[in-house]
Amino acid sequence: MSARLRWAVAAAATLAVVQAAAAPRWRTQKSGVDARLRGVSAVSDTVAWASGADGTVVHTEDGGRHWQRLTVPGAEKLDFRDIDAVDARTAYVLSIGPADQSRIYKTTDAGATWTLQFTNDEPHAFYDAMAFWDADHGIAVSDSVDNVFVIVRTEDGGRTWTRVPAAGLPPAQDTEGFFAASGTNVTVYGSDHVWFGTGAGDTSRVFRSSDRGLTWQVAETPIPAGPSAGIFSVAFRDALHGVTVGGDYQKEMEAYDNAAITSDGGATWTRLRGLGGFRSVVACVPGAATPSLLAVGPEGADFSADEGASWTRLSIAGLHTFSFAPPTAKGVVGWGAGERGRIARFEM
Repeated sequence: MSARLRWAVAAAATLAVVQAAAAPRWRTQKSGVDARLRGVSAVSDTVAWASGADGTVVHTEDGGRHWQRLTVPGAEKLDFRDIDAVDARTAYVLSIGPADQSRIYKTTDAGATWTLQFTNDEPHAFYDAMAFWDADHGIAVSDSVDNVFVIVRTEDGGRTWTRVPAAGLPPAQDTEGFFAASGTNVTVYGSDHVWFGTGAGDTSRVFRSSDRGLTWQVAETPIPAGPSAGIFSVAFRDALHGVTVGGDYQKEMEAYDNAAITSDGGATWTRLRGLGGFRSVVACVPGAATPSLLAVGPEGADFSADEGASWTRLSIAGLHTFSFAPPTAKGVVGWGAGERGRIARFEM
């Protein structure tokens, strides 16, 4: 074998090792519950929280080898569609539903005790998701009431929640609202940026704010809308670059124009193609050498290493939601959650 051929063989072997090391891997874990899980929040490569139907909240501190079910008193019949964790001991969980079924609870002792912080008192409001800039500052969004979206904010760790004045919000379309599918149709970045995506109206739109949700602007997206169609998830890797995914949840295998991307903070959106079907969540891969995305839905998942220009279908059973932990020197870790207590750990 010539020196040049030996070099080529060695280079190919090295490339194969690097590619194998970088390739996404899924590891199914046992959550210990049978409920449908719609919320998940990864804090680190060892700590994660998940939530779902029947007042379900589960928590791991050992990378998912063991999951502990936690009890939220008085919430046994609630559907916890979103959970946002601060650390191993502190987390907020949001339940959906009309009137007082929409609530926010908080724990600061790893789920040993919970405090009911917010109960919706607007009869026609229906809260869908929340997001936090830090441990004290957060926002929660509800479907519109009389063509005005109902949005509340906290600046004191959830002790008080204050409604955003209607004057700061563009009006909602008739029937426009949110899909409480993954807890990710609202997202934040930095200390003051926030976006949320809508559907079910005439068009799918993204609302954006750069003053922590006090005033808003809105832009249409190319994602088709309808009674069961629109934007289901929004993610931003910085203040300018973001992505949305969704589709029609009644047509899970179809992927017709169900993703869009922006490079100007959400003022304009460009259609993306290539997803494998309806997707309920999209996440930006933290710390990636090139802007990379993971999109997940009940019928599968797709990965992009070029910010959505092309997608690769991943071998994993369907999931409803997903969350990345901050990257470490070891790589990137995240968790997905879905039907019948399904939990899967993502490693790259």
